[in-house]
Amino acid sequence: MTVLDSAPLDVLDAYRTCEFVTLGRDGTPIAWPTAVWRREDGKLVVTTCLAFAQKALNARRDGRVALLFSDPTGSGLDNPPQIFVGGRAECPDEIRTGPQGLEEYWRMLFERQPHSRSYLSRPVRRLTDWYYLRLVITITPEQVIVRPPAQPSVPRVPPAPADGAPLPGAAQLADYPTAVLAARDASGAPVLARTRTVPSAGGFALHLPADCAVTAGPASLLVHRHDEQLNRLSNALVRGELKPADDGWLLVPASVLEPMGSGRGTDGLRLLRRTRRATDRYLERRGLQRPRVQWDLFRPLAAPGRRS
Repeated sequence: MTVLDSAPLDVLDAYRTCEFVTLGRDGTPIAWPTAVWRREDGKLVVTTCLAFAQKALNARRDGRVALLFSDPTGSGLDNPPQIFVGGRAECPDEIRTGPQGLEEYWRMLFERQPHSRSYLSRPVRRLTDWYYLRLVITITPEQVIVRPPAQPSVPRVPPAPADGAPLPGAAQLADYPTAVLAARDASGAPVLARTRTVPSAGGFALHLPADCAVTAGPASLLVHRHDEQLNRLSNALVRGELKPADDGWLLVPASVLEPMGSGRGTDGLRLLRRTRRATDRYLERRGLQRPRVQWDLFRPLAAPGRRS
């Protein structure tokens, strides 16, 4: 038995993505959507390419992490419960250039995200090798909370702030019926909760579940979406300060991050350039040559119908 066995594992395994939070250098909980693989020993595995290595760097500095399974898009589940997992992460400073030891993870990813198979095509390998240069984060669960299903995703038009002043992130949050708050508890560990956000004077009003005991301090709000095949990805992170309010909490926004772009036609090209530059920087800072991806070992795993 492991801590994770207290959760409905079939539901957890069916989720295509989860929200994964690490602690930034300044202590701010930073959450991003990611795919997760559950090992037979009860540990959870997340990988990240060198172009988006910050979550790995954060986990090396402070191993306290958390995951929330709350967006069932593509899972085939009807109104499933949400699952919160808090734990400790380890991330060796080792660049994986092949799938050895992670074969089932890559089979799962290729099956759930079919378009990623195209990255293996010989004509585009020079542009997509960064995607296969991975860092591995292994999480040992220490806490599990099963919550009721997320509120229905119904369109909404949020009211304008009382003072009429624009709030950073208001446009991004308005496109989503709910957001995921990443904050810290009294011990300093990161916590996550999906909630509705309502613009008000000075920030976004939030109401959190009773089992999410947050404290005031640096926090962030994550919104993201994908289609049934993990395509058409978009996400945004609103960073700010969490403060107690009369009837709940208030996130006072300070900045907005949109790593996938904001929907412009040039976002794809800009993202490709940025990922290659970020990969180069990671290698240069460590005095490393660009590793060669073991393409021939990935290709069999990407073949349709090969999932074990």
